[in-house]
Amino acid sequence: MADNREEQIPVFTSLSEIYGEGPLLEEAVRRYENLKQQFVQHYGRQPELFARAPGRVNLIGEHIDYEGYSVLPMAIRQDTVVAIGKREEEYSMLHIANVDSFEFKACKFPADPSQEVDRDNHLWANYCICGYKGVFEHLASKGELIGPTCGLNVLVHGTVPIGAGLSSSSALVCATVVALSSLFKLSFCKHEVAEFSCACERHIGTQSGGMDQAISVMAMPGVAKLIGFNPIRASDVLLPKSGSFVVANSLTESKKAVTASTNYNNRVVECRLAAMVLAVKLGMPSEEACTSVNTLSDVEGLCVKYASAHGSSSPVVAVEKLLHEAPYNTEEIEECLKEKLTTIMKKSPTTLAVLAAASLFKLYQRAKHVYTEAKRVHDFRGAAVQSDGEESVMKRLGDLMNESHASCSLLYECSCPELENLVGICRHNGAIGARLTGAGWGGCVVALVKEEEANSFISVLKDSYYRPLVQSGKIKEEDLDSYVFASKPSGGAAAFKL
Repeated sequence: MADNREEQIPVFTSLSEIYGEGPLLEEAVRRYENLKQQFVQHYGRQPELFARAPGRVNLIGEHIDYEGYSVLPMAIRQDTVVAIGKREEEYSMLHIANVDSFEFKACKFPADPSQEVDRDNHLWANYCICGYKGVFEHLASKGELIGPTCGLNVLVHGTVPIGAGLSSSSALVCATVVALSSLFKLSFCKHEVAEFSCACERHIGTQSGGMDQAISVMAMPGVAKLIGFNPIRASDVLLPKSGSFVVANSLTESKKAVTASTNYNNRVVECRLAAMVLAVKLGMPSEEACTSVNTLSDVEGLCVKYASAHGSSSPVVAVEKLLHEAPYNTEEIEECLKEKLTTIMKKSPTTLAVLAAASLFKLYQRAKHVYTEAKRVHDFRGAAVQSDGEESVMKRLGDLMNESHASCSLLYECSCPELENLVGICRHNGAIGARLTGAGWGGCVVALVKEEEANSFISVLKDSYYRPLVQSGKIKEEDLDSYVFASKPSGGAAAFKL
């Protein structure tokens, strides 16, 4: 399959290049015109350009990108748009505002790429600062400079639901990066934008694996992407034409950066601890394990070698035989590794925050999820390209989605009651497969349904899950279409000079 990693981020002069023709284009034209008008109201001049980056829905492959394994997401039509221009006054300041000024207050920052992101004061605009820092950090890594920094005017509008597991934060980072790259006339390839966008988002305090940024930047209309890492690469995956993916928001917000030490980053740390313990139990000297093993993919070869001696090729065999299911305490892990965990992790503030917040770690469960989920991703891609008939293909894809959800729920424990309820409603009402998508602990479900049944399926979800929330006054009837929708794969990040 084609890999578009060497392509540059496109710069278009027409919105139709991304939004197509018809109602979506008409809506986009109105949206961009409103954004331009509000920019003028805020800053007294028109923006020099716009940039957009889409959200994404991960079809399968949850919590394995940061372990070095491939994932299979697609971009959705919902996106984040950044309007940008250089400041002629207050040349040393960055002014960042949002169309939704009630929820997202305007912010000011110094035009200093070396500034630290204030993790203790979690502002929405910090994601823009991550992107700002990322551009300059990437240039510095290449030995390039673009002259003195300048002040900027920025106005943001996003349609990716916040905290829904559809990557609204990464869409904002990527849109900011693309806006700055185009404004400063920098020629970056898609793969390098994806890689340094991932790296710079870590300034916010989450140990991101790279999937969200990669699909936002490298997506192509009409296809999902199998995305690999180290280095980032993306290949096309055609999905069954007779199937449709419906995204449904549980309306339980998951703030990844806010709960990082107990949820998202906690799992990253548990996976690293599992990898180091496995390495030692498989014969690697503890000092080497503590310094060179970071992910479960680092020890997969050792696990497979161990499995082959037990009549298998699956790394899960090593997990089941060498790790115990009961949670590990800090002392047991340190005894195995012959080193204090705080010493091993002393260069990672986010990891130290996890160690300060937790005393028990489920190594067996996290490792088993990662290895089985990694296999499901490739099984999903393999099923998608088979020619057994679309009904058979969709049945296999649905089964894999269901297996993935069970693993996320039971082994990785990143689900929540609202997600479990919504997945159950989806399956009870005809979904071929349904699973949580994104980081979990809230956010969205993705369900595979027959194309001709998508509209009726959405209607049932509205009646079963959302109508009681409308009746109780928690949500509004007119917002339902933004909470549950069918989506085809969308295009990736782009700049517009309109």
